[in-house]
Amino acid sequence: MTAIELKNINKDYGTGISKVQVLSDVSFKAHSGELSLVLGPSGSGKSTFLTIAGGLQRPTSGQVLIDGQDISRFSEKQRDEIRLNQIGFVLQSYNLLSYLSVADQFALVDRVHKGNLSPDRLEKLLQELGIDQLVNKFPDELSGGQNQRVAIARALYTDPAIILADEPTAALDSERVKVVGRLMKEMAKQYDKAVVVVTHDLRLKDFADRIYQIMDGKMTEQPLNA
Repeated sequence: MTAIELKNINKDYGTGISKVQVLSDVSFKAHSGELSLVLGPSGSGKSTFLTIAGGLQRPTSGQVLIDGQDISRFSEKQRDEIRLNQIGFVLQSYNLLSYLSVADQFALVDRVHKGNLSPDRLEKLLQELGIDQLVNKFPDELSGGQNQRVAIARALYTDPAIILADEPTAALDSERVKVVGRLMKEMAKQYDKAVVVVTHDLRLKDFADRIYQIMDGKMTEQPLNA
């Protein structure tokens, strides 16, 4: 089942002679139960693609369809609801609150969202990510890789239908990349999630069901064995 679809997306910044086209006629589908990898170098447009897919910004033209509805036409409040209930984000900046312990990061989510993972499933997730012993630590007491894994766990905690990840393995060594790759693929397969990862990390290719490439704002689908 198609969980999210982008149709003929264009994104421009600026006007007149300063106008820059970041995305050009991008079309994309992510299916439940699959891990889709979007590869591209820095400046290729992949982060813009991700923020448009997640309703964080609107395209200049084109459609972003979730459950058959074009969320790019939604009000800000409606897009907030979609993000809260259907999309989990893993962003490069982690977006962890510095004054909350790891455990309290999840407790805060409980205050604004219902239907989160059970305590047992959360504990299993933290163990898989190797951060179950860090629940009483604060973000500034953790390494970049540890903070990244906490951010991944928090995104998965709300049990969203769609998971959008921006460079989730950027700060991880090869063994942790394998852990995160397996976890993302398992979340897609076992829990029927549509997982979309934008990255330049070729180490994740082994875990992908579909691979797309963005180059100079244009997207093409790539063969898995390329």
